[in-house]
Amino acid sequence: MTPMRLQVLHETHYDYDTPLAYSAQRLHLTPLNFASQKVVSWTIATPGIEAALTYLDGFGNRVHLVTCENQTGPVSIVAAGIVEVSDTAGVVRGLTCAAPDAVFLRQTRATQPSAAIASLASRVAGQYPNTLELLHALMGEIHARVVYEIGSTHAHTTGAEAFAEGRGVCQDHAHIFIGAARNLGLPSRYVTGYLVTGDGASSTAAHAWAETLVPNLGWVGFDPANCKCPTDHYVRVAGGIDADGVTTIRGTRRGGDTERMRVEVRVEIAQQ
Repeated sequence: MTPMRLQVLHETHYDYDTPLAYSAQRLHLTPLNFASQKVVSWTIATPGIEAALTYLDGFGNRVHLVTCENQTGPVSIVAAGIVEVSDTAGVVRGLTCAAPDAVFLRQTRATQPSAAIASLASRVAGQYPNTLELLHALMGEIHARVVYEIGSTHAHTTGAEAFAEGRGVCQDHAHIFIGAARNLGLPSRYVTGYLVTGDGASSTAAHAWAETLVPNLGWVGFDPANCKCPTDHYVRVAGGIDADGVTTIRGTRRGGDTERMRVEVRVEIAQQ
């Protein structure tokens, strides 16, 4: 099957009421090459990017640490490029992660399952002894129980809270799935990236899903928000314990009072 070429444009714009004296930001904005994904071209444009420290973190993600000083106008961070992706039914091979698999069994505040989530996971596990079938069924249950609703939750909403409300966004679906899978003893990680949502469509955020280690198969992606395994319409950028650890942009600043942020993400099928 011919790989799909996806074109990504991820723009983050900041405005301030006073000059920005200093800022330091950690960027998880660079996709990696692995068996089913090849980066054809990729750039990040922002003040200070030329001198940025770049490294692979403990989970194998490419990170840029960017600093800038004395910015008197708006500041933008623009990541853009073309990535070639093959459909492997969600199976992820060829990624290097220094952290042991057992690290991805650790629950966090975001993923800690409530009694209701733990009960759901146990019930589904009792119905499906095969791990892969179990995870597909769990994904379907979460998709059915938690309606996708933009603005219904915020960055610090936990999976348990979203499950109780029955509403959330992709971050919440991923946290619920990860918490349930870890509760069953299955290492699972939170993944950020991009998804083609339609011709010419744009969104105000990147996408998120989960990956779980399936015995005798390896890491497999599950996207409960869309009830499917990632296909050649997905670009994988970074993976970690939960959303907090792989936020696309995180930083600190001096000056720059009353920050206003605007984000636009556009993912399209590139001309082959």
